[in-house]
Amino acid sequence: MNRPARLSVGIVSAGRVGSVLGATLAAAGHTVIAASAVSDASVRRCEELLPGAEIAGPDDVARRSDLVLLAIPDDVLPGTVRGLVAAGALRSGQIVVHTSGAHGVDVLDPAAGTGALCLALHPAMTFTGRSEDVQRLASCCIGVTAAADDEAAWPVGEALAVEMGAEPVRLPEAARPLYHAALTHGANHLITLIADCLDQLRGAGVAQAERLVGPLLSASLDNVLRHGDRALTGPVARGDSGTVRAHLDVLSQHAPEIVGSYTTLAHRTAVRARETGLLTEEAAADIDTALGGKQ
Repeated sequence: MNRPARLSVGIVSAGRVGSVLGATLAAAGHTVIAASAVSDASVRRCEELLPGAEIAGPDDVARRSDLVLLAIPDDVLPGTVRGLVAAGALRSGQIVVHTSGAHGVDVLDPAAGTGALCLALHPAMTFTGRSEDVQRLASCCIGVTAAADDEAAWPVGEALAVEMGAEPVRLPEAARPLYHAALTHGANHLITLIADCLDQLRGAGVAQAERLVGPLLSASLDNVLRHGDRALTGPVARGDSGTVRAHLDVLSQHAPEIVGSYTTLAHRTAVRARETGLLTEEAAADIDTALGGKQ
């Protein structure tokens, strides 16, 4: 894969994602010349991860850059693109990249109208905005989307992903909404699930709850990635409806706020266990009854 020419990079804005991706591009030999940063945290990230980059407004950042990296919230992206075009900050020959998982490349149509080469590059990774994220990128994938008929853009996007240390994965425009929903359901809801688990353990008087569940959760993640539904264990997958009832009773007393999520996930587990052959139809019916009926 051909390496892109050395580029002057502008970051809009220096949040957790933008600052880290800017640092990886700088490590690959590009020059981060400017970044927009409003909050104190963003300014600190610029100082730590993008030394030498000037802090400037979004229009100025974009106007001076060969590669404009838009690392901004999903809902803000369309208006920002239109605003940059209206301000004359984008031009033919630039590369304009956004990092939103929810959007494909169509949101950059106003920029494409100026003659810019447009890409959607979404790192399938959670970011803290600290230096360790740069190393984490080396083990992750970046979803690459370009216009279907833009034969020049796809290899540029893939080359930039590789330069950031990641593995590029091509995603058609139509696949982006489901792709992002799947990642959100897995990654973001996993954090909520584990945080609820830790809260209940602490409420039960368990010291060092994180130490207790860390190996269990790590093994569960490894097992499902290796073996899929065959990795299912626990009372639902075994058909232990009495245990499920006991869980619902104790949660109703001590953590009623998570009864709904427990019930929903237990229903889904029963369906997957039945479809995999781990759970008989009779046992699955008992689990459904214990959970209050089919959803």
